[in-house]
Amino acid sequence: MVNFSILAPFIVASTITSASAFVPAKSHSKSFVYPLQQSTRAAEAPEATKVVTNEQVTTSMPSPKREKILKEPALWEYNFGLQDPQLTLPHDIVPRVTSPEKFEVTEEQIQILERDGVLHIKGVFDDDWVDYLRQATSKQVDEPHFWAFAGTASKLYDYIQRNIWQTNKAFADFYYHSAMGHVLAQCGRTDAVRVSTDLLMVNPNKGFKWHQDNQNGPITWEDGIRFWITMDETPKEYGAPVYLKGSHLNNAVDEQAVFVDIEMKGLEAYKDKLAEFRTMPGDMLIWHPRTIHKVDGPADGIWTTYRRVLGGTVAKAGTKYTDKMGTGGVLSDLGNHGLTHGENMESPYFPIIYPQFDNQEAEERDNGSVGRSPRDIASKLGGLAGKASGDKFFSFFKVLGSR
Repeated sequence: MVNFSILAPFIVASTITSASAFVPAKSHSKSFVYPLQQSTRAAEAPEATKVVTNEQVTTSMPSPKREKILKEPALWEYNFGLQDPQLTLPHDIVPRVTSPEKFEVTEEQIQILERDGVLHIKGVFDDDWVDYLRQATSKQVDEPHFWAFAGTASKLYDYIQRNIWQTNKAFADFYYHSAMGHVLAQCGRTDAVRVSTDLLMVNPNKGFKWHQDNQNGPITWEDGIRFWITMDETPKEYGAPVYLKGSHLNNAVDEQAVFVDIEMKGLEAYKDKLAEFRTMPGDMLIWHPRTIHKVDGPADGIWTTYRRVLGGTVAKAGTKYTDKMGTGGVLSDLGNHGLTHGENMESPYFPIIYPQFDNQEAEERDNGSVGRSPRDIASKLGGLAGKASGDKFFSFFKVLGSR
């Protein structure tokens, strides 16, 4: 049976927000809409160590208490509507005018991705882009959006928000103008790329056990390319993603499963082929959605530094809309786009970012037309609860226990 106490935050976060709530108020067209009280920025830093003489030291000084660098927002600190942190794009880029940047990927790198199911590309984004993303993330954490409520309240991350590009203009501009689309198009051997779904993720608490990604939006495994863009240095002790090389080719793991027992029958050829990546600011990780992987956080779940990542899934050219009603995958497709199964996935809800962003799609995002319908959300979540088998459905929500 499904534990609806676990599902409740998803239903609450999705259904009580009206579509009109995401249309910016005219009086706030150049700033955050409906500003509420500022979010708690961070825990107080430990007091500075006092300087003492040798004579004064009679006992060993206790270690400072570990404090989270970021506290969970209070309910009243969440914001609604479109948000624009008014950031200047790097490299003299003119928003919605300058063409996307490019970054060349080698044939050897593409073949590594196809063989291993994962690829680490160092230094895709320079210090200017990293600083831009850090500023955008800091602004978002300071002004948390209600779309982050369910994930953040679940304690999975210190802050996590899906479809960040829809509500925060800074991230939409990053997709439109950075080299991300060019990199992913080369990796997928495709001539066009659309954003299927994305996530802003800050500090994954205790991390995630071995799993595969099935929250990729309304697309098939083969139409999707997963990506991670890192803003911080990965700690030496924990936080480095670990992948099972070649596991995207396995036939053992059910498509609806999230967590994976790597000792299960059928994974013998992959379970010992580990690839660990200690990513640095500006790096990209790219992988096939079925590649099995994990991230281990600190044992106590307390991050004393930042681990900020912009990640998600893009769709290749020619992708058809795949209705995932009745599966956990529907949770990454809660927009009121009106597409039906089998249609071309061409919509401002899934914006094209390569070879060139579309101005009309960008305008629809800016005027608040791209949002979530309570009626559509209720229908999709109702179908999820009604059709999914207990084991497959619960596999997704077991993620809440991974901490």
